[in-house]
Amino acid sequence: MAMNLLERFRYIRLFRSVVYSIVGALTYPGLVFFNRIRIEGTENLRRLPKKNVLFVSNHQTYFADVIAFIHIFCAVKWRKQNRLGVPYYLLNPFTNVYFVAAEETMNGSWISRFFKMAGALTIKRTWRENGREIQRSREERDTQKIDKALGRSWVITFPQGTTKPFAPGRKGTAYIIKHNQPVVIPVVINGFWRAFNKTGLGFKKKGSLLSIRFKEPMVIDYTQPVEEILDQVMEAIEQSKSYMLRGRHHFMQLLGK
Repeated sequence: MAMNLLERFRYIRLFRSVVYSIVGALTYPGLVFFNRIRIEGTENLRRLPKKNVLFVSNHQTYFADVIAFIHIFCAVKWRKQNRLGVPYYLLNPFTNVYFVAAEETMNGSWISRFFKMAGALTIKRTWRENGREIQRSREERDTQKIDKALGRSWVITFPQGTTKPFAPGRKGTAYIIKHNQPVVIPVVINGFWRAFNKTGLGFKKKGSLLSIRFKEPMVIDYTQPVEEILDQVMEAIEQSKSYMLRGRHHFMQLLGK
């Protein structure tokens, strides 16, 4: 009961501002001092509407990816372009954003439970639970939760639902796009898997280059079948089969084969 009461605070912006400030202060050194961060495309965020904006991205750690997004959104709010600089933006952070995360992941530790207060939209995975493969139908309540958040703010989602590169995308993202017809901003990240452990809360290799690139809004025909919308999204975040084949070809060229 107490936890359910606390979780309601994630919809109170003042409370979320406090959480963002604390999380931001704790994580800023890992992004800027212990590693290097390269940001591109924040000019594509300047004139976005205040609601019904969906960010779709590949995924490399449970939390570091999302935390980096929040830092960038806060910096852009303070008129910084493609950089973080001094984090005075944490004095008045950007809070008009939610992020989609697996319920199992967000309940994994006290740190994740705290970060959950920052605006996590927790959903039940339809394909995996407790480390084993399952088959479960999509819960309408989870979809409604995301629909409601898009109706008043921005939402970050990771269509693959896993940190494994080139994993297939999940149709749930395409259903959300088709139903809500949001502005869709594709994002491509890299380097997080090298710098952080799987949770994104511990270091693996310091001095790594973290890159985040925001692309222009996608042009989507919302009348298309969800399969085609999903294919378009996976191509935009550079996780499609064609990108995988290109990566293999480049690697073989480097080997001289």
